[in-house]
Amino acid sequence: MQLAGHEFHDLSELVMSCYNTVTSMSGYIKQAQDPELKQLLEQHFPKHVADYNMKVEFLQNSSTPDITKFVPTELHPKMNNYTMSPMPQLQPVDINLNAVQHNDREIATAYLLNQKGAAMNYAKSVLECSNPDLRTFLENAFLNSSRHAYDMWQYMVSKGYYPLSPAPVTEIQQTGGIYPIVNQ
Repeated sequence: MQLAGHEFHDLSELVMSCYNTVTSMSGYIKQAQDPELKQLLEQHFPKHVADYNMKVEFLQNSSTPDITKFVPTELHPKMNNYTMSPMPQLQPVDINLNAVQHNDREIATAYLLNQKGAAMNYAKSVLECSNPDLRTFLENAFLNSSRHAYDMWQYMVSKGYYPLSPAPVTEIQQTGGIYPIVNQ
């Protein structure tokens, strides 16, 4: 497949990132103790393998891969309140400098940060992409990482691993008050 130089370099970095995700997730799935976390990782894992394989196809094939076989994961909102944590208190962090096995919080944190980083890398790459098929694939990969990060964020909030609190109403009103509505 013909790629512009910058597309090739971005794709090369993205496939390396996917290699890391697939490799790391296979270990996370084995180490997860919480059945909810394990199930979430197992649900996401096939998408990451498909994402990785699609990138390899873009690099290895002389023709455009069938990008229709890679569609983003659906959004799964689960929380009732998106400004207040359901946990009355955050769980304190225990830093383990001698970890042989990761605990559920470490796994969730690593995966959340992985998916946030992947989403940002996809967004940056898609804005520089000239090949329309590669661009569509990267847009779908962005949505996939964004939605996986959202799933993991919700899990972490529900366990008290991630802070969530409402913004101060007075600050919202003050900031909102400086911007006028534009009438057309």
